[in-house]
Amino acid sequence: MFLTGLAALAVVPTLPTAARDLDGVSLYPLAGCFVAASLLGGVLGGHWADRVGPQRPLAAGMALAVVTLLVSGANTSVWQLKAGRYLDGLAGGMVAVSINTAIGQAYPDQLRPRALALMSACWIVPSLIGPPVAGLVAEWWSWRAVFLGLAALTVLPACAVVAVLRRPSWAATLAAPPDRRPPRPALMVATAVSLVAALGQCGVSGRSIGHLLFAAGDFALVVVFASRLLPPGTWRAARGLPVTVLLCGLGSGVFFTLEAYVPLLLVTDRGAPPLVIGLAFTGAAVAWAGSSWVQGRLLGHCPRHRLVMAGALVQAAAVVVAVTGTIPAAPVYTAASAMVIAAIGMGMYAPSLTVLSLTHSPPGRLGYASSAMQTTQNLGQTTVLCVSSVLFNSCLGIGSTEAVSYGAAFGLLLAPCILAALLAARARSA
Repeated sequence: MFLTGLAALAVVPTLPTAARDLDGVSLYPLAGCFVAASLLGGVLGGHWADRVGPQRPLAAGMALAVVTLLVSGANTSVWQLKAGRYLDGLAGGMVAVSINTAIGQAYPDQLRPRALALMSACWIVPSLIGPPVAGLVAEWWSWRAVFLGLAALTVLPACAVVAVLRRPSWAATLAAPPDRRPPRPALMVATAVSLVAALGQCGVSGRSIGHLLFAAGDFALVVVFASRLLPPGTWRAARGLPVTVLLCGLGSGVFFTLEAYVPLLLVTDRGAPPLVIGLAFTGAAVAWAGSSWVQGRLLGHCPRHRLVMAGALVQAAAVVVAVTGTIPAAPVYTAASAMVIAAIGMGMYAPSLTVLSLTHSPPGRLGYASSAMQTTQNLGQTTVLCVSSVLFNSCLGIGSTEAVSYGAAFGLLLAPCILAALLAARARSA
């Protein structure tokens, strides 16, 4: 988790600069191809973990992460950069699902919130050193050096992780029982949904009717076929695991869209240097980890669904701050602080949902539950980002200023926040 956090937090602040240098600002929503690929990685990793234990998909994800950094660092076009981000999302999905499955297998119910808080704490040091250093490197040298430097830093530790996880003791501890091997998931469906979700973002990168029709068709296919990868009743918010899975998508979609568009606002409209963006990511990561620690240590007695509701309301407050940050007279740090506030909400929201998903998981199917959570997380991030992007580009197309366009895109995020707060009680554990 430390290595994953270092790579993720150091790379993301450089993406607006990379998109500008590669003449791909209009294609910036394609940053969501990372989460589209995580969908496939989550399904693959969850099935793999249920069959043989989480150590193999974790090792494979770490090895793939090194390759993706090299692909992204050596790119010559924005499309190659997006291909690297797609592969990185595939690796990240496998790693996240493997770790959640391992926690579900190794820890009793009362210790799972603390274990998940520890995973969040692994992001603190990367959040303190990764984004600011990456911002300085991108500003003084090159954003390519960030990718290539991280690959050099990650390769040896990743090899060590792979070697340790291949030991027989790990396989004996975490392997799934042979009489509980799950059926194979619809991997072809997952692959198709992942690719369609990534391609659908091509539609929102333009302002013509053709672009919008392309995006609408793609995401209609995603909604129809994704149901085969999710618990029955997810789209109608059935109690238990289905609504828990749906809530994961709503909250993640709000946070990811803020994380994607706030830096773009700061670079293109407010002229903020990359260092400011790096500090915003640092503050958000520390806030997420701190909030997660509080929910695991100090609020362990509080029902999980109430923490989900509270997290959704805090995210709504962050959206209001982001809208305020689009006003030209507002200080540049106003919009940046929206990321920190949203991270506080996610620190309560995400670990509580993970605990609820493990509680509602069918026997012997922890990988399936984690995979479903990863799938809706990625679908929510991709869908909410693209809907906001459609509104953003539509406002620009009718002659609105950038500030108004950003404000409209941010304001749209209030809808999933309110919906999540209203549905949280349906995820209550028995």
